[in-house]
Amino acid sequence: MAGKKTDIRILEVAVDFEPVSFRAPLKFGGRVVDHTYLINARVRVESRDGHGGTGYGSMPVGNVWAWPSTTVDPPQGEEAMKAYAKRIGELFGSYPDYGHPLEICFNVGAEFDHQARKTAEQLGLPESLPELAQLVSISPIDAAIHDAYGRALGNSSFNLLSSEYCNEDLSYFLDDQFAGEYLEQYTSRKPVATLPLYHLIGALDPLTNADVTDHPKDGLPVTLPEWIAADGLTHMKIKLAGDNLDWDVDRVLSIERVSAEAQEQRGCSEWFYSCDFNEKCSSAEYVIDFLKRVEEGSASASQRIQYIEQPTSRDLEAASAAKMHEVAKIKPVVIDEALVDYEALLKCRELGYSGVALKACKGQTESLLAAAAAQKFDMFLCVQDLTCPGASFLHSCSLAAHIPGIAAVEGNARQYCPGPNAKWVKRYPAIFDITDGTVGTGCLSEHGLGFHSAVDVGTASDND
Repeated sequence: MAGKKTDIRILEVAVDFEPVSFRAPLKFGGRVVDHTYLINARVRVESRDGHGGTGYGSMPVGNVWAWPSTTVDPPQGEEAMKAYAKRIGELFGSYPDYGHPLEICFNVGAEFDHQARKTAEQLGLPESLPELAQLVSISPIDAAIHDAYGRALGNSSFNLLSSEYCNEDLSYFLDDQFAGEYLEQYTSRKPVATLPLYHLIGALDPLTNADVTDHPKDGLPVTLPEWIAADGLTHMKIKLAGDNLDWDVDRVLSIERVSAEAQEQRGCSEWFYSCDFNEKCSSAEYVIDFLKRVEEGSASASQRIQYIEQPTSRDLEAASAAKMHEVAKIKPVVIDEALVDYEALLKCRELGYSGVALKACKGQTESLLAAAAAQKFDMFLCVQDLTCPGASFLHSCSLAAHIPGIAAVEGNARQYCPGPNAKWVKRYPAIFDITDGTVGTGCLSEHGLGFHSAVDVGTASDND
């Protein structure tokens, strides 16, 4: 590869951690989360023609979601993911070659699994970090490299994805179906002006005042009607049990009753749901029974369900891996936890999944490649959240705003851990101050990933 003058090499990588407390507990997958850490990354680069830039990335550890182990407990998983992020930062910092961020991240990725095993051995753990936990730990570094690239070249990172900048076409990362293609055709040059916000209704979240057992004294809404009124919500994601059909059906029907009253009071006639079982369903038949019973209980609630999120196990290679073809005939079924690379996406398509949930926590590189594949295969697209506050939510919104066909973007840190958002609200009110049910993503048009992460770190400038 001859290389381009716009190619960059990495000069320095720094990784640190920021504790985040939750104002309210979040239950999913049978576990409750009440705190996390942000992995914050800073990457300094220079191009072949002498331009320098510093980029930033941030992401919650999210170990309970990314590593639901039976042999490694959550505190151990959390520490292992932090240690792994440090190790991968050092790996990127020692990478000697020039390249485009896509190429750098993809090529360094050959070492990720090996480094995960070394981290686990060093900490005396009985198992290595799974691929999803690896992606989450790496994602802030990956984001920072893309951000630094855009800042070094004085442009949006999303405008630097053509053959003018990339040394390899998409077939290098995916397969021959993408020969001669580049990510520029699967991304937008400008961020879309607005996107609907998906609000999370957790399994522990109170629907009405009668359900409230603890009322945080922070002035934020608590019940579902309060959130609907305050934020003008039109999209709500419902966390379900997946192993208790009666409870799941009743939960959706209860939410429909409460929502209908609240929406009527503000004059809204159209709103939507997504349903997330967090892999707890034993079969596709469970999902079909669920949808039938919701339809019987409330035709309007059934019609509002926009998609179903990964209802069964992320283990796609298991003999019992559920086929989703019949479910997908009723509603789009999107892959989430199982989507860790292109091979997994192809396997999910074979199993009948019809949509893709992109997440910034899986990395800017992996998310862009998955978005390209999903569009080529005409799959339903959405962008979901890892309870991302501050810069991590800005990254998620920017990703969503540059992918054509995204239905909505999820954002629930404002509900559960809004503390880190405070230092961003004045600069990006359209992102963090929700009043009409939408996120004003049009403002994410700055160099790099679209926002100035130096707000978070204090003194850095766009370019070194």
